[in-house]
Amino acid sequence: MMRLLVTGGAGFIGSNFVRHVLAHTEASVTVLDALTYAGNRDSLAGLPSDRLQFVRGDITDAALVGQLVPAADVVVHFAAESHNDNSLHDPRPFLTTNIVGTYTLLEAVRAHDVRFHHVSTDEVYGDLALDSPDRFTEDTPYHPSSPYSATKAGSDLLVRAWMRSFGLRATISNCSNNYGPYQHVEKFIPRQITNVLAGIRPKLYGAGANVRDWIHTEDHSSAVLTILERGRIGETYLIGADGERSNRDVVELILALMGQSPDAYDRVTDRPGHDLRYAIDATKLRTELGWRPRFAGFADGLEATIAWYQAHEGWWRPAKEATESFYATKGQ
Repeated sequence: MMRLLVTGGAGFIGSNFVRHVLAHTEASVTVLDALTYAGNRDSLAGLPSDRLQFVRGDITDAALVGQLVPAADVVVHFAAESHNDNSLHDPRPFLTTNIVGTYTLLEAVRAHDVRFHHVSTDEVYGDLALDSPDRFTEDTPYHPSSPYSATKAGSDLLVRAWMRSFGLRATISNCSNNYGPYQHVEKFIPRQITNVLAGIRPKLYGAGANVRDWIHTEDHSSAVLTILERGRIGETYLIGADGERSNRDVVELILALMGQSPDAYDRVTDRPGHDLRYAIDATKLRTELGWRPRFAGFADGLEATIAWYQAHEGWWRPAKEATESFYATKGQ
């Protein structure tokens, strides 16, 4: 039985991964999470207590990390400060968590010879022109454009350096934009869904032309598990599901799927430094490891996501008012 230590396992992507692992394997999981505003213990509700242990703590706590790592066969590192806008307001927590936290984990897995998987983002590559046919690959040079993406790029490079310098047994994945259950209502897709459910008009940044490559978090989880099971040590794999959509298209599809007029949204101030386009080429993951997404198209995954938020108002409602009040101060 594999023993996993999952950092950030009460966050959006991490909690979905924990659920996927417990549903599809016999593994046991220890979650290490600091429960910042983006972490929610309720995201792990209902999971089998005999296979899941929760530890509240910080990945920069070397003593705590040093206690947990030796009991694991694999450390899967999701924990991160990840909101671009927040990184522009105050970069320091991003440096602390994404750089110092990753360093702390690397030193622990090096000391105990534990395999490490580092979960990262396509934002480390910067952005692409809207009219370009190009997509990010594993060989795309890094060109981050925000404190968030710069610190994630730095954490990726730390992992690569530890592999090269110390023989660390590690893999890296860079994924496109996730959506799905348990995502904080500050994020683009759940914010628009919950706006409709709360009787608020959705909000579109600027002209809405910026493009993101969307992947349902269930598909991200299955890809990470595939890398753990069949990925080659020392390799990087890009994870994507061919889900490129403009922000305007996403808002209009949400409205249509929820029975609203597709133009029933308001335009608001664009985000500062808003990257134009992300697009992932996941050929390596698909050809070498045989991975395929469960959701055949973006609309299928979005419809399932809308249904989840409709059925789980008790999960998202407590954070909704504060989130909208915050964005109102920024004209967004």
